[in-house]
Amino acid sequence: MKFFSLYPVFILTILIAGCTSSQRSEDPEQWSEDQVNDWFGGKKWLGETQMQPDSSINKRQLAIHYYKNKNRWDTAFAFMKDADFSGLPPGDHMLDGKDVFVKVSAYNSKNPEDVFYESHENYTDIQFVVSGMEYIGNSDLKGAAVKTLYNEEKDIQFYHVSNGEKLLAKPGTFFIFFPGDGHCPGMKVEDNAPVRKMVIKVRS
Repeated sequence: MKFFSLYPVFILTILIAGCTSSQRSEDPEQWSEDQVNDWFGGKKWLGETQMQPDSSINKRQLAIHYYKNKNRWDTAFAFMKDADFSGLPPGDHMLDGKDVFVKVSAYNSKNPEDVFYESHENYTDIQFVVSGMEYIGNSDLKGAAVKTLYNEEKDIQFYHVSNGEKLLAKPGTFFIFFPGDGHCPGMKVEDNAPVRKMVIKVRS
């Protein structure tokens, strides 16, 4: 009799724990590292694009931003699957007004001393090379000297950084830089060479 009297309490405890677990799963800031890795590795967030995320991407930050504005991120990843990259002319192309748009550019890669680190406050960058190759600098900006103060209209600030790592950008791989992340695109790999590049801007 004692067992049966405790049985409803046991079931209720299980249900409450399950509800708590379900609520926690909707908040990536509360996820364990295993939960973050499982979500990222499952790639349901990525949709059907064949492009691959670079290992430098902050997985937890991606989950946080994705859950905060899922429709915007889904729009961005759908573009990466369906767009005719060769047919888009240089310039800005709206995908969802100013919430999601893509900047198409074509240029020659530059010497490291001719480019500067940058960061944004209002937008996340999804960057990928369509043709050519370049290095993208990556730095947390701790102790970095400001070169040019923040421009609100362009959502950009520039820095002098001497200790960043170089990430090799080539077709098929994309990089994500969240607000506050220091990055330095456009650096040459060997020689100054033509690069065609796309940057999808996702409003935070």
